[in-house]
Formats: sequence, structure tokens, C-alpha cells
Amino acid sequence: MNRTLGVAFPHVYCELDFTTPLELAVATILSAQCTDKRVNMVTPALFVRYRTARDYAEADRTELEEFIRTTGFYRNKANSLIGLGQKLLENFDGEVPASLKDLVTLPGIGRKTANVVLGNAFDVPGITVDTHFGRLVRRWQWTEEEDPVKVEHAVGALIERKEWTVLSHRVIFHGRRVCHSRTPACGVCVLAKDCPSFGLGPTDPATAAALVRGPETDHLLALAGIVS
Repeated sequence: MNRTLGVAFPHVYCELDFTTPLELAVATILSAQCTDKRVNMVTPALFVRYRTARDYAEADRTELEEFIRTTGFYRNKANSLIGLGQKLLENFDGEVPASLKDLVTLPGIGRKTANVVLGNAFDVPGITVDTHFGRLVRRWQWTEEEDPVKVEHAVGALIERKEWTVLSHRVIFHGRRVCHSRTPACGVCVLAKDCPSFGLGPTDPATAAALVRGPETDHLLALAGIVS
């Protein structure tokens, strides 16, 4: 299934915009209960104003909250960002660490965020268990676990470590574009023959085609034999 997803999504990537590990850590914190699209609208100005861990550590809370207000839960997120800056200065010379055990000691960063940072900023393989990833691997019966850490370990035992980051992207892409939470586009899914949950969504190709989202839509429909 991973190989098939590779055909469907040959060019996968982190959909949060960033240029440094710190920017990715900040963007991932902001993405909690918020879309990547919205975060990417906020971060260009934010990253101009706050460039270093010290900038966040010494930030005026009211000003920072205004920058990130539209991402939701902005007061909690401001607390996390200020705390992140302070901890980086205190414990890591102002630099984002490149290990899971260190990352999860930072405010606002749990295993999911840590794996995003590791895989995309440091090329350290990691499995990112977000809502899409968890939903899809349970539909595929790769695991019955609900706890994200248990899901991470279960899937990690099935897939080569070097594939963990790219697998995460492929699964998340598929969840956002095809295998939706309420109505998956089963009739045009490249995994239809192998998926034990085939039929949760419409199996008629024409009906399912209307459910596909994202810039890869034409490619995905072509793989399903539908030419626009």
C-alpha cells in the first residue's frame, strides 16, 4: 500500500511553510486545531518579526498574540511560543535540538510535533500520527490502536524506518485529498483493491470523483481511469 501511495503521491512534503527548524517548530505549534493553509497565511509576517529563540523568549505577549490570533487558541499558543524560546535559550543555546527526547521537553511540543520537526527539518525518520494518519491506518487494519504513541509504534514495526517520514506525508496527503473522515472517495481510490474498508464511501467512480480535493486531483482521477 505504501508503494501504491508513492505512485499516487510522488512528490510529498510538509505542507507548512518554513526555512529553519525553529520556524517549523513554531508553525507546527500554531497548526494545532488550525489548518496548514491558515498557518501559512500567518507565518510570513511572524517570521520576519521573530527570527530567533530570543525573539520569542522576550516577546511582548500582546503583540505576539495579535500576530497569531487567527490560528485559534492564540493565548495558549503564545504561552507555548514564549516558553519555547525561553527553554531553547536555557537548555539548547537557542537552537532547536535534533533528538526526540530533547524536543519533547519543550513547551508546546509533543511526539507528533517532534516527529514533524525531526523528519522535515533534520531528515531524521519519524512517524507523524495526526488525525488523518490514525484514521487511515485503522481503516486499513494496520492497527486497532487509538492512542497516537501506540499507533506510531505499531506502524513503525510494519514499515522500514527510512520510510517513516515519507509514509507519514503520503498517508496524510491521502487522508486530506481522498480518504476523508465522513465520506471517503472509495470509487476512485488507488488502494481500493487492497483496502478492507472499501465501501465506507461511494463506490461509483463519478460520485467519488467529486469528493477528491487538492492539486493532485487530475493525476489521482487519471490513475482511477477518469479523464477530465
